[in-house]
Amino acid sequence: MPNIIVRDYPHQTFDTLIRHGFHPVLARVYSARGIEEPGQLEIDWSRLIPFARLKNATAMAQFLATAIALRKRLLIVADYDSDGATACAVGIRALRKFGAQVDYLVPNRFEYGYGLTPEIVRVAAAGVHRPDILITVDNGIASVEGVAEANRLGMQVLVTDHHLPGDTLPEAAVIVNPNQPGCDFPSKHLSGVGVMFYVMLALRAELRAKGMFASPQQEPNLGSLLDLVALGTVADVVKLDDNNRLLVQQGLKRIRKGSGCAGINALINIACRNFSQTSTYELGFMIGPRLNAAGRLDDMSLGIECLITDDPPRAAQLALQLDTFNRKRQEIESHMRDSALNMLENIFSGSSGLQDSPTLRPSDMPQRSGVFRSHDSPQEGTSAYALTLFDPGWHQGVIGILASRIKDKFHRPVITFAPGGQDELKGSGRSIPGFHLRDALDLVSKRYPGLLLKFGGHSAAAGLTIRTCDFEKFRAAFEQTARELLGPADLKRVIETDGDLDESEITLELAEQLVRQVWGQGFPQPAFRSRFHVEDQRVVGQKHLKLKLRKARPAAGNNPPEKPVLLYDAILFLQDGPLPGVIDAVYRLQVNDFKSDVSLQFILEHWSEATMM
Repeated sequence: MPNIIVRDYPHQTFDTLIRHGFHPVLARVYSARGIEEPGQLEIDWSRLIPFARLKNATAMAQFLATAIALRKRLLIVADYDSDGATACAVGIRALRKFGAQVDYLVPNRFEYGYGLTPEIVRVAAAGVHRPDILITVDNGIASVEGVAEANRLGMQVLVTDHHLPGDTLPEAAVIVNPNQPGCDFPSKHLSGVGVMFYVMLALRAELRAKGMFASPQQEPNLGSLLDLVALGTVADVVKLDDNNRLLVQQGLKRIRKGSGCAGINALINIACRNFSQTSTYELGFMIGPRLNAAGRLDDMSLGIECLITDDPPRAAQLALQLDTFNRKRQEIESHMRDSALNMLENIFSGSSGLQDSPTLRPSDMPQRSGVFRSHDSPQEGTSAYALTLFDPGWHQGVIGILASRIKDKFHRPVITFAPGGQDELKGSGRSIPGFHLRDALDLVSKRYPGLLLKFGGHSAAAGLTIRTCDFEKFRAAFEQTARELLGPADLKRVIETDGDLDESEITLELAEQLVRQVWGQGFPQPAFRSRFHVEDQRVVGQKHLKLKLRKARPAAGNNPPEKPVLLYDAILFLQDGPLPGVIDAVYRLQVNDFKSDVSLQFILEHWSEATMM
């Protein structure tokens, strides 16, 4: 069983928020997440960190302003996920408004891999665009060889990225990255699209100083790009610090008014969502996956075209194609997940204990796939600290999602591999708190030179390439590193809650207030823990439980007469078996908007049979 705890919060801060008129539950929730004064929740533009704080943003703006004046040909080299696609769209939309000659190129992940590689530089040089300047978005900080090739071919490179740099920086004309050495930008968690948006803010200021705009009314409204910034920031699961929350809140404000770009509006429509109710949930779990599906299965150019078109019918057509890709991705993911779970079931002792204390049985390892083999596995009866999985039938574009699903289920760092061609394996990893994945891979690469052909990423996610013949060597090295950096306590899943709710606090009004806030990585959505009687339950959609719950009340004793019985609607996803009569549940409050009927609903995230005292 996971360890379920209640978040602590500073009572002095709680009292401060109460004095400012906050609902007691909101005061408790916010103070537990580091909110010390109400201003941190404001969405006033004056609170945005100035672009001048971002190292080289002004220098890149000056470079771009000169390039625009000289009619230089610009080519954005994008990444193939939602962050890269939105960053590309922000760059294309803003630069064209500024009069630039700009186009884009997205490396096909299956042919060229990630980032500005020498191969993609040569494709750019030989293509129809014939650029003078390459601009990377959401990549480039590790592209030492690619930038060198561009320089050799007479193209200058501007790098905009947010990933952690390696020991050597590329010799680009200008680099903007909040995580590069010497940058004191307070928000180190800007997404790739956030970095590009900041560069465009700096460019507008530079063009303004050069007298390009005859009047303030002629200046492009960069606020119109904030829906893209919000989508990329949420979909990339970066930490939602004060600055990122401000960007996301401003973007959601536009989307909720129906003022998003044609592509985002079309994606919301195809997901059958209400514009006015759009939240970070819709961005992260409804819109982002549909956009990502193009890069996972085919070509992210489809997603970028959806985001840069101003023609609603074309946007609707492209959104339909993205939705079709996403459905196909879901089918592939389902098969891969079943394959991985079967693989793991064979090496762990009993499915009931998988999440908390998996025990290796190397002799049960399927021979056609990879996790552990008997000749180099830990001793029988020891616990795996990391999971390294490979199946020759897995799809390279979906292994990242698979790693995330396995990580969530087993609470271990996970790296999943798929064939990458030319006797190589492409890997994607996801990590747990306390284990910095990129740093761990860096440690492996230093201990075993040449083992990792490529790697990059950040603390929670990373990608890598190894030789097929080195899978077992890497697996052993990664397990060894995990054992050194993690302790047994790190392997136990912890579920943080915001405590219990009184019946008087469980209201639609509170749910609506919670839904309107920006939640995500580093600013988690509130979850509560209570005991309930299960009054009714039925399976819906063949795999989910629809519930009627009654909150358990303390024994009457000398208490006042019982209040009227209140029943709450709840949904438990991916559960088709019946629940016991009384449960302890961790749940979120949700506003259920069905056919204009707005009601309160619980989303159950964890449950266990109640132990009666």
